[in-house]
Amino acid sequence: MKLRRRQFQHLAASALALPAVARAQAAWPTQPVKLVVGFATGQAIDILARLIAQSLTEQFGQQFIVDNKPGAGGNIATESVARAPADGYSLMVIGANNPINTTLYDKLGFDLLRDFAPVAGIYRVYQVMEVNPSFPAKTIPEFIAYAKANPGKINFGSAGTGSVAHVSGEFFKLLAGVEMQHVPYRGAPLALADLLSGQVHVMFDNLPSSIEHIRGGRLRALGVSTPKPLDLLPGVPTIGQFVPGYETSAFAGLGAPTGTPRDIVEKLNKAVGVALADAKIASKILDLGGVPMPMAPAEFGSFLAAETEKWAKVIKAAKIKPG
Repeated sequence: MKLRRRQFQHLAASALALPAVARAQAAWPTQPVKLVVGFATGQAIDILARLIAQSLTEQFGQQFIVDNKPGAGGNIATESVARAPADGYSLMVIGANNPINTTLYDKLGFDLLRDFAPVAGIYRVYQVMEVNPSFPAKTIPEFIAYAKANPGKINFGSAGTGSVAHVSGEFFKLLAGVEMQHVPYRGAPLALADLLSGQVHVMFDNLPSSIEHIRGGRLRALGVSTPKPLDLLPGVPTIGQFVPGYETSAFAGLGAPTGTPRDIVEKLNKAVGVALADAKIASKILDLGGVPMPMAPAEFGSFLAAETEKWAKVIKAAKIKPG
C-alpha cells in the first residue's frame, strides 16, 4: 500500500510539473542568452555572431550576448556548451573547425554530432587557390602538371595545422594526386606575407583576406572552392571544374546542447532566418566575402555530418596531427 501511495504521489508531482515546464519553454527567454564563440574578437565568425546576437536581442526582447572563449582550436568553448544545461540559454556558434577537430584530435570531451542539436546555418565563406604572380602556372591544369613534374617541391602555406586552409590544401593534394609540402603559420596574415614575397608558392585562403591582393594583381587566383564561379572574381573558374569533387568552405551556424526543447530550437531557427533576411546583415556577410546560409535544423545537421565525414577522410589520408 505504501509503495502504491508513493507511486501515486510521484505521478501526481510529475503531472503538476509538466505544465510548469511547458510554461517555462513558452516564456523562453526570460534571462540573457549566451552565444559562445571559440575565437577571439574581431574575426569574421565573431563579427557575424554579434550581428546575429543583436538581431535576436531585438526580436526576443532579451539580451543575446556573445561570449568569446578562444583556445585549443575552439575546443574549450565547444566543450563548455556541450556540458551546459539544455535549456536554451547557452548556444554554440559552430564553425568549420568543429567538424575538422572531430577527427584531428584523438580525445575530446564532447562529440559534435551527439552532444549538439543543430539549430541553424548562418553563413559560408569560400576559399581561393592563389599563387604568387611569378609562379610559372597560370591555370589549375598547368599547376597540376607542374606539381607532378616537381613532386614535393611546391610549398603551400596555411593559417596553421588543422586550419581550413591546411585541410583544403590536403584535400586538393588527395583529389589531384599531387605532392606538396605544407608550411603552417600562426595565422593567415603571416602566411599571406610569405606568399606575397614568394617564400611559399600557393595558398588555399579564405577569400576575404586575399581578395584585395588578387584585385591589385599582387596574387593570381587560379580557382575558387565554390560549386559555381563567383561574381566577385570574374573569369576565375571553380577548382572543381578541373578537380572533380573539390568544394570547401569555412562556415558558421548555431547549435544547442542535445536535449534543448524542440520549440526553443524552432524559435531560434526562425529568428536566425529573419536576421539573415535583414539587408544590413546580408550586406555585411557579403562584405566579409561570404554568402548567407539559412538552413532548417535537420538540414544543418546533415551538413555538419557531411563536413565531418569529408574532413575525416582527408585528415586520415594525410595523417594530420594537431600542431
